[in-house]
Amino acid sequence: MAVRIRLKRFGAKKRPFYRIVVADSRSPRDGRFIDEIGYYNPIAQPAEIKIDVEKAKKWLSVGAQPSDTVKSLFKKEGIIGNSASQ
Repeated sequence: MAVRIRLKRFGAKKRPFYRIVVADSRSPRDGRFIDEIGYYNPIAQPAEIKIDVEKAKKWLSVGAQPSDTVKSLFKKEGIIGNSASQ
């Protein structure tokens, strides 16, 4: 089973709000997930990012692959280094 860390969209039309979830790569974007590790609100100024660092590092250590967007959020929060190739 390929596990991904990705965004799950919530919010109204043109008002997105995302939860950062760990999910099977075959499940739909807003479908079933294994674990919720944080949220991301791009509408707020400045954008709100809240990530449970211990859960994120645990999932990365067992082989979960972050999506491109989640990888950039992890870099902003200092969870993974800029030179790390995940």
